[in-house]
Amino acid sequence: MTSAAVEILGLGLGILGWVGVILACGLPMWQVSAFIDVNIVVAQTIWEGLWMNCVVQSTGQMQCKVYDSILALPAEVQAGRALTVIVALLGLVALMVTVVGAQCTNCIRPGKMKSRIVIAGGAIYILCGVLVLIPLCWFANIVISDFYDPTVPSSKKREMGAALYIGWAATALLLFGGCLICCCSCSQRDDTSFPVKYSAPRRPTSNGEYDKKNYV
Repeated sequence: MTSAAVEILGLGLGILGWVGVILACGLPMWQVSAFIDVNIVVAQTIWEGLWMNCVVQSTGQMQCKVYDSILALPAEVQAGRALTVIVALLGLVALMVTVVGAQCTNCIRPGKMKSRIVIAGGAIYILCGVLVLIPLCWFANIVISDFYDPTVPSSKKREMGAALYIGWAATALLLFGGCLICCCSCSQRDDTSFPVKYSAPRRPTSNGEYDKKNYV
């Protein structure tokens, strides 16, 4: 597999991870109801996300309500909002930077500068993966801690929702895609250097003239 193909593969994985982060950011299923102990009534399910909470009835009806106050939200929700939005914007920047410096485009002449631009795009994808991992692990830690905390009522206990798993998958794609882009760009040869041409020395013949075979 050529370096250009690996670079395109890394870019594709980065784009999929970026889309996954946007999807996880918008989904309200970061925390879902835990049906344990006396809380076994499945007539309704509660979803809690970064932007809204939803109540899903057993009949299929769903009612969602956007959070009224930003400052009244828990710290993990505020941090999750900020970091996922930042990652969504950085992912767009990484896409543009990588496309500009990719081998399959002619926006910039091949050379060290082109390789450095691609490495910068891959590094931004890796940064996106690290940033989005913070709220995901933070939420997961809180959910697990509350679940095993005996002082928390059963009706208040939650389980990890689908958005967390989508976010972790997106994180893996971002990290792997960014590493592929960086590794591929670091291994590229510098094509801007001119090849060294050697010419045979001109030696005079017996009659005092230069041999014609020394001329190209």
